[in-house]
Amino acid sequence: MRITTTDTAYHLDTGHYRLTVSRTDPSAELEGWMSINLLASVDTRGGRDETYETLPTVLAERDGAAVFDVPQRTTEWQSKTVRLTCTPETIAVEVRVEGDGVLDQVTLLGGRAVLNTRASGVFRSGVHARGVFSPTPAHPVSVVRPVSAPVALTVVGDASPGRLHAVFSPPPLVLAFCKDAPSGATAVPDGPWLGASVRAGIADLTFTEVAYEPVDGGALLRFDYECHTEVRGSWTSPAVVLRPAASPWEAIGHHRADLVAHGLAPQGPKGERAAWWSEPIFCGWGAQCARADGVSPVTLSRRDLYDEWLARLEEHGLVPGTIVIDDRWQLTYGNPEPDEDKWPGLREWIAARHARGQRVLLWWRAWSADGLPAEECITDAAGRPVAADPTNPAYRRRVRAIMRRLLGDLGADGFKIDFTQWSPSGSHLKTYGSTWGLALLHELLATMYDAAKQVKPDALMVTHTPHPAFADVSDMIRLNDVLELDAADDPVPAADQLRYRHAVATAAMPGHLIDTDQWPMPTKADWLAYARAQPELGVPALYYVESIDNSREPITGDDLRRIAQWWRR
Repeated sequence: MRITTTDTAYHLDTGHYRLTVSRTDPSAELEGWMSINLLASVDTRGGRDETYETLPTVLAERDGAAVFDVPQRTTEWQSKTVRLTCTPETIAVEVRVEGDGVLDQVTLLGGRAVLNTRASGVFRSGVHARGVFSPTPAHPVSVVRPVSAPVALTVVGDASPGRLHAVFSPPPLVLAFCKDAPSGATAVPDGPWLGASVRAGIADLTFTEVAYEPVDGGALLRFDYECHTEVRGSWTSPAVVLRPAASPWEAIGHHRADLVAHGLAPQGPKGERAAWWSEPIFCGWGAQCARADGVSPVTLSRRDLYDEWLARLEEHGLVPGTIVIDDRWQLTYGNPEPDEDKWPGLREWIAARHARGQRVLLWWRAWSADGLPAEECITDAAGRPVAADPTNPAYRRRVRAIMRRLLGDLGADGFKIDFTQWSPSGSHLKTYGSTWGLALLHELLATMYDAAKQVKPDALMVTHTPHPAFADVSDMIRLNDVLELDAADDPVPAADQLRYRHAVATAAMPGHLIDTDQWPMPTKADWLAYARAQPELGVPALYYVESIDNSREPITGDDLRRIAQWWRR
């Protein structure tokens, strides 16, 4: 790394990038990619953080890195410093504050200020790119969107407008910028690329969302802590790490490697992989939806229907190694017990499947307060339960008891954990402990994972959480529900979405199995194309038996025999 100094700037050339850092202004220029704004805002419950003076940049060289500190006088903190740490391959931007406060929203690569020139307001970094890659599926489908379009990387969402972006919850916290405009919903332009990732381990993932917010050629990153993280004395933000890459997949791989190298993510899965985990899956949800006619699909999670569907599959050469009993086999979500009217003798049914060499997973709705006492829940301002509270010792004891009942007494073999995107969000919500955001979701999953493994060491835990720091609370990453349309309301082939999601998940968590999912399918042609691609991209999962729910097209014996051939291959 070569550093030269002039009266106005420091110039770095590492062979991987060229960077010019101003000595007088809070700015740096990453050649070809970004005008980096070195302001930051660390808002608190007490007020908005505004910088009212920036001091000259200070350079220090330590351990082969160039460290640039930009001190700033601020309204909310005793002191604030934005630090730029440059290694031969990476540029890391973070902010450190001293004082006391409760974090609200934090911005990096820009912030609110009155500059020494007396210009005032919100300042942002300039992004010299045409496209930004998002690692999280969203609606409309847009893998690489115009650089002027926002991106939310979050654990909060659902299917309502403006919230369908938590299909992965959480996704890897990395964006990637490219020079070429995107040419299709799932198209990925050639390089070069610039990755921008968040360096933070579970302890520091106490925000619910990191958002890329572009405006008129500028952009910043906003972290939402929702007034649940308390600072006493000092606090340093997660770092935003910039690094050139050949592709967005390499950028995700860099993100994972960076976390592992800094001790912020596990090397790989927590335990040994059981051989049966790789067997093809049948999940009944698609069949439940296809059979539903004027009734809710959840009423069709029934023993007699599952026996009927599995018999038809076997008749045509399809014998799944794993069966997922989907929503709603249980009486309540939060404290699940089998619904005997729909699943009489579930223990004996599972034992019979074991005798046939098959394993059984139960669908689990994460966060649900249904059936839980309020004291074991996160509550709103009126004291009403909002979500299960994994920080509460009583809830953790309940989960251990549930695992003993379902995995031990009932004989189930693991769980398909869904709805992690219903993570609680709100500054007024109350928890027993102090954990929040992504870290709170990790605590929920760790509670389930550890309790399950104590009862049954080979229990399979399936989640849709392809963030590298979640490698120790999941055995298999599910690619989750398929979306339909792009920004022009044109259909996006389901198999193309499968390939994109598979690439994200395997780059972020290369040691984990992939549950390829299969719902919903718009047409039978889409379903067959998807099913044909599945065996090459992970563990095939079959959701449909009789017909496609969206198109109402019937599924023939020939269709099922074709899938059986692909499974054998």
